[in-house]
Amino acid sequence: MNTNDEKIQWHPAFDAALQIELGEETKYLEFDSEHLLSKKPMQIDVLVKNERHVKIQKNIGRIFRQYNVVEYKSPEDDLNIDDFYKVYAYACIYKADTETVDFIPAAELTITFVCYHYPRTMLQKLQRDRQITVENMESGIYYLMGDAIPMQLIIVPRLSKTNNYWLNNLRNDLKSGGEIRNFIEKYGENKNSKLYQALADTIMRANWQELKEERKMCEALRELFADDLRESKEEGIMEGVEL
Repeated sequence: MNTNDEKIQWHPAFDAALQIELGEETKYLEFDSEHLLSKKPMQIDVLVKNERHVKIQKNIGRIFRQYNVVEYKSPEDDLNIDDFYKVYAYACIYKADTETVDFIPAAELTITFVCYHYPRTMLQKLQRDRQITVENMESGIYYLMGDAIPMQLIIVPRLSKTNNYWLNNLRNDLKSGGEIRNFIEKYGENKNSKLYQALADTIMRANWQELKEERKMCEALRELFADDLRESKEEGIMEGVEL
């Protein structure tokens, strides 16, 4: 699986991780990836619709109301002030782009920013310009306080490995040894799920060198991914790669 020339598709994996993290509570939620806001090329990364009056208990979803706009930045991207206003505008457009006036109450909107690097510059500017402050709710989860629309910031590498294992592992810097081995074992328990398959495919592509370096796991890798590796070889994707 030579991925040097391939662009990692992070967004589908993030969509899968989001659903996995929310677990059984996804039965209340409807996920609309890359939701088109209008006929123009504007789209929300993920729009999560919640059943009315259902209170989500999972830590990343506690802020959720009925309509929840989620912006996801890949590991290579930073979250800046223009990203903030773009997503804020998208949320407002989504609220306003209905046939019935106030069909989507502002009180039922939330915004979630998911990224890998703490956006200190953006947050400082928001505090200066709009008196929006940051409150750390728990590991990797921050609420932006002071706006009419509830907002949260999720920093993927800072998330708890206990409470948010799969989203925390959606990274390109997993370490060979404990992290890689643990990921392989946990994925093996869920590999029949298409959501876990989509997530694992991206994580493996993003950390392929570390997977190769995990010499002690070679047999486990061959056994766990036998079908995937065989199919990849047949398609020529594995050419030149040796475990």
